[in-house]
Amino acid sequence: MTSADALMTWLTSRTPEQLTELLEQRLLPYQGAPGLDDPARLAEQLLGNGSVALALNELDTAGIQVLAAIAILAERLHGPAPAPSAVPGLAGFTGARAAYRTGPAGPLGRTPDPAERAVPRTLLLDSLGERAAQELDRLAELALLLPPHGDRLVVPALLHQQVPELRGLGRPARDLLTEAYRAAEIHRVAAGLELPPCRTRDDAQQLVEEHLQDPARLHRTLADAPREAVELLGALVAGPPRLRTRCFVGDTAGYYGSGGRFLFRPGGSGDTGADWLAERALLVPVGPELAELPGEVATALRDPREPLAYDPEPPAVEGLSELPAGWGGEAQAAATAAASRVELLLRSTAAQPLAVRKAGGIAVRDTRRLAKAVGAPESQTRLWLDLAANAGLIAPHRDAPPPTRGRRPAPPQPARMLPTARYDGWLTASPADRLAPLIATWAVTPEVFSHRPDSDDTPVALIAPQDRGAVPLRRSVLEALARLPEGYGLGPVDALSGPVQAGFTEAVRWFGGGAADPGNAEPARVAATLREAELLGVVAHGALTPVGRAALALLRAGAARYFPAVPGTGVRLTRYPALATAVGGLRTALAELVPPPRTTARFQADLTAVVSGAAAPELTDLLSSVADRESEGHAVVWRIGPASVRRALDAGSDAAELATLLTEVSEGGLPLPQALEYLLKDTARTHGRMRVVRSACCIRSDDEALVTELSRARALGRLGLRRIAPTVLISTAPPEETLAALRAAGYAPVLEAETGTTVLERAPEERAENPMPSLAEARPFYGRGPATPAALAAAVLAAGATGTIGRTG
Repeated sequence: MTSADALMTWLTSRTPEQLTELLEQRLLPYQGAPGLDDPARLAEQLLGNGSVALALNELDTAGIQVLAAIAILAERLHGPAPAPSAVPGLAGFTGARAAYRTGPAGPLGRTPDPAERAVPRTLLLDSLGERAAQELDRLAELALLLPPHGDRLVVPALLHQQVPELRGLGRPARDLLTEAYRAAEIHRVAAGLELPPCRTRDDAQQLVEEHLQDPARLHRTLADAPREAVELLGALVAGPPRLRTRCFVGDTAGYYGSGGRFLFRPGGSGDTGADWLAERALLVPVGPELAELPGEVATALRDPREPLAYDPEPPAVEGLSELPAGWGGEAQAAATAAASRVELLLRSTAAQPLAVRKAGGIAVRDTRRLAKAVGAPESQTRLWLDLAANAGLIAPHRDAPPPTRGRRPAPPQPARMLPTARYDGWLTASPADRLAPLIATWAVTPEVFSHRPDSDDTPVALIAPQDRGAVPLRRSVLEALARLPEGYGLGPVDALSGPVQAGFTEAVRWFGGGAADPGNAEPARVAATLREAELLGVVAHGALTPVGRAALALLRAGAARYFPAVPGTGVRLTRYPALATAVGGLRTALAELVPPPRTTARFQADLTAVVSGAAAPELTDLLSSVADRESEGHAVVWRIGPASVRRALDAGSDAAELATLLTEVSEGGLPLPQALEYLLKDTARTHGRMRVVRSACCIRSDDEALVTELSRARALGRLGLRRIAPTVLISTAPPEETLAALRAAGYAPVLEAETGTTVLERAPEERAENPMPSLAEARPFYGRGPATPAALAAAVLAAGATGTIGRTG
């Protein structure tokens, strides 16, 4: 039985829940091959390289090592698998070496069925130990260990093709050197290895390749190497073979596109070891600030008797600190502050929309203005902005261009960041329900918001999230924290250093955060991820909080697969029970962490109102209308003054109504301080003694002395006031400017309509459309088949039950 037939039979024997979960993890969202509801076609799809690679990205180091061991043992038993380029119909024939391959693969490079390269189970367990048996069951559930997975172990073809990579080897030197360098750099490398001069690039490269493949010559070269180079080379030989370095620059002004090559950085990178290796082709550039060790070098320097690698447990983190008593209070304070600051940021954005730069992002001056309004550093303000945007609470909006005459269309209006319709509902929610979408957004957004790889770049808020390594890194950080001993943590993130930081970084890499690219889990990125988690209450004192465990459960449920849709932000979850359960767990954890909002305030004789904790939306709206927010923290202080009371009166309130409303929310039912009552009455007595009439425009007042005073006031000279009656003045400025000038001069006017009624001054509420798609739209399956994994699983099982299986291709 072929591997495809065995997998097809196994698929039709799964329960609907098991098959749905498998399809969630193994089907690429844009694969779109029609007819996947046919079990035979689905089996072929799951055996394909794209589906297998997607599943490999979800594995930790132990899982990868077991699969690698099976593929390596298969190579020892059955010989090397054919390269993909040697398989007709895949990549064509791209080289004489691959055109007519014979041996285990057969003539014309026929791809053997994975079942032909099976490995005895006993051989694997003898090589890795009995603990590897536990890993086999997990891999079988992912269909990475192909059925029937009994005494003979079979893995997909992709793993057989990638044996060098699974062994931690880089690509061949010929491929690396050809793609990276032009002739001048090849001759420079040959000179660095003290090879004879050559007339042509090909001859020089041939000598370099032969030198790298010879263990004796390599050891003679390394005899004079500096200590830093030897240590770095030892780490690369052990694997993984890639390194983040600044030894090279692109020869096309920073563009690494088709035809681009690399040059050695003038003056070197400052890293003695990396520069020495680069000069001798022991490090070859493969991308921007990324270099690779040629596979021949690692093969030549490794011990051939070295056993297969298997680390069933993550490395232990040394130097942990015991959690202090009440450490959970740090998380509560951070979460409460986060909800409060995002509220202030969104209210400020609603009152004064943010301008979007032509190059994208928010201007630095707007970020600074928001930071001042929020009372937080600019770095935190950028984080809150990014989370709000990706949670669908704010979005760019472009007004329609004005009508024009003639053929030339009007230029597009500049974009502004406005709150969306979701913002209004979010504002009325409790602090816990406000935090849930923010933490879910942080968990699934592909960006480490606080990490700036280049310190020379100006930090800009609202960047496009496109860091593919961010979510795997975030999950690995949370997984590593979840495995710390009970009662212990890393300590404050800003104080991390030495063995704690190094050990934790290695643990993060074990969980997959740096499996494909070690630079993904570099200490700076890990620290930035931890710092963001601390600000949200996900981590406290370097330990995972209950909210952090709920965020990890959300990632384990596959929430990141649906980005830009974010489960937990109002997206419907009725057809996604695993996600619904995880979101519910996050809301429960937040409700237990964050206290319920306060509905009362303590009014003091110094005209301040103090709210101990987060204020309920109704209390916030009332205090915002009549007072100015003065300070943040565990207790929020509001300051009531003549200007803030006038603002409430301008909006249509009266003194008696304000006094009643404030008394109702007074803590303990206490009466308002006498000073506050006097302030309300005195401000109301002077409020409206003059009236701005809508014309072009007029000021009227029954107080003739006041009108005389206004007409002679030098501070109002720019209004061009002219007295036309004992109680009437004319202004040359429009009503809005006249009102602003009078208030700036210390007066308290109100706006009056043509009918004589007072106009209530309320800022217009503009809203942008929420760009967040539904879960189904965020992960579309193009084609004629079922649209969701659950529907596809049902169709596959139905086809298997009725026997309507048609093999294609």
